[in-house]
Amino acid sequence: MKTSIKVILAAAAAIIPAVATIAPAQAQNLRIGLREDPDILDPTLSRTYVGRIVYMALCDKLFDINERLEVVPQLATGFRWESPTQLLITLREGVRFHDGEAMDAEAVRYSLNRHLTMQGSFRRSEIADMQSVEVVDPRTVRITLKGPSASFLSALTDRAGMIVSPKAAEAAGRNFGTRPVCAGPFRFVERVAQERIVVERFREYWDAANIHFDRVTYLPIPDNTVRLANLQSGAVEFVERMEPDDMKTIQRARNLRAVAVDELGYQGITINIGNGERANNPLGRDARVRQAFELAIDRAAINQVVYEGMYTPTRQPFPPANPFHVRDFPPTERNVDRARALLREAGVTTPVQVEMTVPNNPDLRQVGEVIQSMVAEAGFALTLRAMEFASSLQAATRGEFQTYLVGWSGRTDPDGNIYTFTRTGGGQNDGRYSNPEVDRLLDAARTELDIEKRRDLYAQALRIAFGQDVGRIYLWHRKNVMAHTARLTGYRPISDGMIRLQGMRLQ
Repeated sequence: MKTSIKVILAAAAAIIPAVATIAPAQAQNLRIGLREDPDILDPTLSRTYVGRIVYMALCDKLFDINERLEVVPQLATGFRWESPTQLLITLREGVRFHDGEAMDAEAVRYSLNRHLTMQGSFRRSEIADMQSVEVVDPRTVRITLKGPSASFLSALTDRAGMIVSPKAAEAAGRNFGTRPVCAGPFRFVERVAQERIVVERFREYWDAANIHFDRVTYLPIPDNTVRLANLQSGAVEFVERMEPDDMKTIQRARNLRAVAVDELGYQGITINIGNGERANNPLGRDARVRQAFELAIDRAAINQVVYEGMYTPTRQPFPPANPFHVRDFPPTERNVDRARALLREAGVTTPVQVEMTVPNNPDLRQVGEVIQSMVAEAGFALTLRAMEFASSLQAATRGEFQTYLVGWSGRTDPDGNIYTFTRTGGGQNDGRYSNPEVDRLLDAARTELDIEKRRDLYAQALRIAFGQDVGRIYLWHRKNVMAHTARLTGYRPISDGMIRLQGMRLQ
């Protein structure tokens, strides 16, 4: 859905003055247009995808992933499994936090325990297998797990593996996210909510030779058309997650480049089943009503109307390229008659009133409108509630929603796409879905090292949680469409959608 040219120019003009004054020609300053404004910049407490993009500048991790989705060292130099439950990690020498403190084994111990125990931590369920962290020497830590884990190492390639300065974290407490101190290539300078986040080069960074920018400014620009206008005008040099129909415009421009990468995650609908009073409605109480709602949706048609058919319809959190994708669990076909019959079986009065929270950007609002029209034919009266993205996440945590149209950027290990969202008590299980058998299967899959057996455990869990119970409705697997000026070199497109600044520069 396109915006008028007057709106584009007005919004672009409103954004451009917020950009920091351009430095002399020899300085390398990069401006990145983000799809949303991040939530709190504390790796223990944050949830947003765009927050992870900013962390690529601020907070290095113990491990990262490469283009082949392999785990590679970052703050660590290597690892060794001493036993199925003991992981020995060696650390880089000479690494310093932005406050000058040493990044050593004690800092790793502190950070991992902070992720595990801090009130409100969204990392807790990601590393719940961890029993203890032992400092062997200043460059070595030993992590003991409660049992064998097929997913633990992968968790350390994202926020759970980010190491914060203990001195700064202790001094700031829960305000750490207002001025984060980590060991990444850039240090935090300032943040103006909904306007900009500014970071500047950390000269003591351990891999300083691969950093070529003096300053990076992140600008939240929720409207895709306005974000593209800023790229075309030169107000920003990089924009993330453009719409598929923007690809043609970008490819026609000689001074721009576009890259589309299959993502690791999905777009879906979270349903409030047990999170407070907003779950007390026919959709939250009765799986037949949820099944009817799903059967009223035509995933392929929405994909074609809104995204030009570029995305892949799905009913599960694992994309087709993932070895754990369950091929005999395809998306449901739209069946309005069956949906109406299920509502009659459930004995509900139609139209069934349902509210859907939708992040406030044009393409997702359009998705919401198409779903609204589709489900109406089956007997649902769907109202849409548009919210700023970070605020919508906070509302979901509090249970202030009935349904929530939301995506997940995905993880390399399948556990990262399902456990925290589906298991009872999971850190991002906003709908409070709970089924003891699904819990058992997910717990078993975490510890099962045989790939075939692990795949079967996930397949069983999917059929119960998303077939029988309809605890969540998955819609499609997206493509990350990234675009940048042709003057920018060194960008590495990786399926997690992160913008890694190492090696990037402006010609």
